[in-house]
Amino acid sequence: MVQFDRDRSKLFWSDQISAVWSGPWSGGGFTPVILVWLKLKSPKILTKRGRCERPLRKPQIENQCICILCLKTGLLTSDPRLRDCVHQMRQSSRDSPGPVMMDQKLFRRCVGNNIMLLTKAFRKKFIIPDFEQLTQHINRMYDNAQQQEAGQVADYIPQLAKFSPDLWGVSLCTIDGQRHSVGDTKVPFCLQSCVKPLEYAIALHEFGSEHVHQFVGKEPSGFKFNKLSLNDEDKPHNPMVNAGAIVLSSLIKVMEFLKSLAGSEYVGFSNATFQSERDTGDRNYAIGYYLKEKKCFPDTADMTAALDFYFQLCSIEVTCESGSVIAATLANGGICPITGERVLSAEAVRNTLSLMHSCGMYDFSGQFAFHVGLPAKSGVSGAVLLVVPNVMGIMCWSPPLDRLGNSVRGIHFCQELVSHFNFHNYDNLRHFTKKHDPRNRSDEDSVTDALSSTGHRSVVSC
Repeated sequence: MVQFDRDRSKLFWSDQISAVWSGPWSGGGFTPVILVWLKLKSPKILTKRGRCERPLRKPQIENQCICILCLKTGLLTSDPRLRDCVHQMRQSSRDSPGPVMMDQKLFRRCVGNNIMLLTKAFRKKFIIPDFEQLTQHINRMYDNAQQQEAGQVADYIPQLAKFSPDLWGVSLCTIDGQRHSVGDTKVPFCLQSCVKPLEYAIALHEFGSEHVHQFVGKEPSGFKFNKLSLNDEDKPHNPMVNAGAIVLSSLIKVMEFLKSLAGSEYVGFSNATFQSERDTGDRNYAIGYYLKEKKCFPDTADMTAALDFYFQLCSIEVTCESGSVIAATLANGGICPITGERVLSAEAVRNTLSLMHSCGMYDFSGQFAFHVGLPAKSGVSGAVLLVVPNVMGIMCWSPPLDRLGNSVRGIHFCQELVSHFNFHNYDNLRHFTKKHDPRNRSDEDSVTDALSSTGHRSVVSC
């Protein structure tokens, strides 16, 4: 790999060096030159005159630099994949109150199990190469959406009415596990209808599409989500409306799946909301008896047990941070990006995203598909679970809702996201010049890769 050090006017190079950082750091004036080694070979210095020299002193790296670099690429030190690395660094510094300088041997011991991940991160090989730039845009969109003060907090479920209308959080997680959060992202809230695509995906994964769709359809209903209505085959129209979700709740067990989808991050349960749902669930009980009358349930299903379970599903809690990992697992074809575990089959995820795209946003689904063009699901708690397939998952949460039951700030954020980035399913990735593609790598990164691929014996002209 080849990199130019502007401060010393020299080129550091070695086919065993993963990356080089130099120059001032934004925000902190931190100016180390950091060499990241992959093998125990001493790096050399190629001067501008073409002479090959060894460094005057043995290179070292400050242990905190690795953590800072990880954060710049979007990796959190709490990432399960970095557990060994973080543990080793803490062990190495347990006897020192301040930063510890690491030589090659100590460095290798700390990162030995994470070389592939860190190399990919530091060489900007993640799906979002310039993650800092993306987060700047996300923060701006968050601020713009925060100015939206319309909407009302849902009050027909007493527990939901207790949330402040000022709460507003956005978290994202890419398919490589890059994370960013802004706002009230650690406050637990109930999934409500956002659980429906997850319930559907789990049912597909467990039983297959053919069996599941014996009990539920695939078409938008054209009615409110809690309407007493079935399709021409006497089935619920789709799994994104209450009737479809109630039927599917008779098929599955869900809690462990949700924890796996979230990479073991926060997934809880609000018993108070569950009791509140049961006490105010007359409409859903009516739907349940209507479904029972039309023989929509499997033969062995208990309607009242299915309803109770449905209320429990709606009362499952997440945070924006854990919800973004769930969304990213859907974006990643069913593989959790921070654990590498396959939680759902690729077919289950594909079918789920298809119905989220057509039916996921209540009576706003057509408008959302037209303007945003991405699979999403909203809930009356104020959550919007958004999936950018093969790129990232996003969880937005703000309790004030519009007249259709969608988060006002969440909708505004999604629309601005797609107006700036070419994430709409039907954006042309080659010729739509008015939008930005954060997946593209900069010219500087491309040149660096080209120089690296030529090998260390190639001629380098400065």
